[in-house]
Formats: sequence, structure tokens, C-alpha cells
Amino acid sequence: MSMVDLAEPRTYRDFGPSNRFVAFRVAVETSDLYVKAHSFLDSETERLIRVARSLVEDAIARRPEFLKSLGPLDDDPGDAPIAARMVSAGRKAGTGPMAAVAGAVAEFVGLRLLELSPEVIVENGGDIFLRIDHPIVMGIFAGESPFSNRIGLKVYPSVLPVGVCTSSATVGPSYSAGRADAATIISRDTILADAVATALGNRVTAPRDLKTAVEWALTVPGVDGALAIIGDKIAAMGDVELVTL
Repeated sequence: MSMVDLAEPRTYRDFGPSNRFVAFRVAVETSDLYVKAHSFLDSETERLIRVARSLVEDAIARRPEFLKSLGPLDDDPGDAPIAARMVSAGRKAGTGPMAAVAGAVAEFVGLRLLELSPEVIVENGGDIFLRIDHPIVMGIFAGESPFSNRIGLKVYPSVLPVGVCTSSATVGPSYSAGRADAATIISRDTILADAVATALGNRVTAPRDLKTAVEWALTVPGVDGALAIIGDKIAAMGDVELVTL
């Protein structure tokens, strides 16, 4: 979950020149997206953010618990697909639907930008949707942990897009019931990855929780890999390839 303070600096975002991508930022209210694509698609991205937000806002307007609930909700036939999938992801993760809002917006935008660019990376407050043709390494920012910016996840090309979502109790404004510096989930479903990352972070209150919390995450259908960091301790299982930066 990420309801972003737009005044918060994003020092990990790289806007430098690249032979492969152009990078740009688009912010609409509390949604602050960093996008890499083969061309500047900032106006298209802004339009898609507004559409995604309006669909989520419609769900909130019909039932305020969509916004406020920290636990799973029942399906509502009036929900747009993006909102319905947030509810479904929350039910699988044991969270409220808004635990998946950042991943939902990133995926909504990313899928549609793929119609305009063969490769797309969309980051929204630490929650990432990507479809790539060549491997990339994504650094892990884990606050004051000694692992922060010293290890990364290697992601390989695939026909289907991938979601890599991170929750943290020590970085950013998002609520977490745990103390994890980083709780990261890899899934083909970015919305699910966001919800489970939140739930994984909630389960890590001390280093002793790392192994059982990561094992739990891998029991959620659709989760491919999980990683959690607290201080100088780390646990990673599933489809996770760590590299040194």
C-alpha cells in the first residue's frame, strides 16, 4: 500500500540518459509514477492515472470501508475490474483492498502503455510493474539496513509482465503493523504482489519472524518469490535471484 507524500524525495529514481529507455515522472494527486519506456508517454500516463484513480474512487464512494478497512472485504458487483482485483488480492493476503492500490495503479497504467512501447517499467511508491526484453537489476532500498542499496533483484525477460512490490515500516509514509525495512514480493499479478508485500511486512516484527513470514508468503497462490529484511538479517525464498550492487 502506498499513499504517497509528493514532497518526499525519490532519490533512487534515475533520469539519466540510456540507450534503452527514456525515463519520466508523472504525478497526479497522491499517485507519483516513475516510468521507463521507449519514448516519452507522459501525457498518456497522466490520462491513465486519472482513469485508474477514478475507478478506485468510485468504489470508495459506494462503500467507505473500501478505503478504511485493514481486513478483507466481500466482492461488490458494482466494482470496476481494478477495484474488484484489489478486493480479491486483499482477501488472499488478509488485508484491506487499499493495501494494493499502488500496485493496481502501476499495473493499470503499465498494461496500457505496453500498447505504445514494447518494454515498460512503472514504479509507484516502491511497487513496480514491468515487461522487459533484456535482464535488469533492481536495487533494494531498505532504509538504514546495511543491505540497503547493496543488493538487488535480477529480473529476466518474460512474455508476461511481472510485479515486484515492496512494503516497509521504516521507509515512506505507508502504514505497516510490522518492523521490516523491506518486504518484497514477486508475482505475475502486480496487484496481488502489493497486497502480499503489505501482509508480509506486517508479519515481520523481529528477526526471528523472517523465515516463517517469507514461508507464509509463498503459500499464497500466485506468489513466485518473497524477501524480507530487518536490520542486518534477511530471508529470501522462491524465484528470487539476489546480486551484489
